[in-house]
Amino acid sequence: MKRKALFIGGTGTISMAITKLVATMPDWELTLLNRGGRNEDVPESVHLLTGDIRKENVGEVLRGMDWGVVADFIAFVPEHIETDFKLFNGHTKQFMFISSASTYAKPITSYPISESSPQRNPYSEYARRKIACEKLLTELRHAEGFPATIIRPTHTYDERKLPVAVRGNNGSWQVAKRMLGGKPVLIPGDGTSLWTLTHNTDFARAFVGLMGNAHAIGDTYQIMSDEILTWNQIHELIAQALGVELKPCYVPSSLLAYGKRFDMESNLVGDKAWSVVFNTDKLKRAVPGCHARVRFDEGVRRTVDYILAHPEE
Repeated sequence: MKRKALFIGGTGTISMAITKLVATMPDWELTLLNRGGRNEDVPESVHLLTGDIRKENVGEVLRGMDWGVVADFIAFVPEHIETDFKLFNGHTKQFMFISSASTYAKPITSYPISESSPQRNPYSEYARRKIACEKLLTELRHAEGFPATIIRPTHTYDERKLPVAVRGNNGSWQVAKRMLGGKPVLIPGDGTSLWTLTHNTDFARAFVGLMGNAHAIGDTYQIMSDEILTWNQIHELIAQALGVELKPCYVPSSLLAYGKRFDMESNLVGDKAWSVVFNTDKLKRAVPGCHARVRFDEGVRRTVDYILAHPEE
């Protein structure tokens, strides 16, 4: 008999790759709950429920339904977790929450970063809210037996967005446009800090390995590639994929954050400015054989091909 999964959202950078992968698996029956705004790429075999998880009447949409797995891809504050608990406690065997690797302490206190590394980020409200969500889920697990699994991704990309350090008003396309025009692009610091990028298809394979996994219930896992690159290398590989010469413009992260544009303090000082090296051993123990397959130079070529063909996006 097929196991039933419910994804809340299911069409974002991370979640769409998981949706497409689960849709190919004969032992899962997948349903998405969302407002229907980006469902055009959802596989036909996936069931769709139209509703807003933040509205009181969503309970009517979900009434009488039980799930093997519920994954909420759009929970950002503890109030969202409280709603999930009310809706799904007793109605799912596993609840999967997408947190963030940005929750780890800044400055970084030890390497490599593991699931047990300290969490504290005074620069990012987003990270602090995710930490609060994790804390509430842990409390609900201990007090109520809520079967939560916490997932911490780092920078995950797909074919629609270049994973750059500093984007423009029009997103990462503007950075690509500057490179194509022979103009310099901003790189924080001296470009030598270490970063980890994960293709969304690699994230999806690991995530699916944790779905319905008895070892994952009540535990926390970080999902990311083991490939480590400097920001200089990342931008150089993007330039190579575009067929142009990289012209870097190095600016201290603190100076970029001073301008308060695009939430730079959270994005840089609270995240991308720090060197990160992650330990993925725990994930590999829970999902034997799990490893990233898409090297960044390969993944970024896919992204460049897509954005050049779809500049309007």
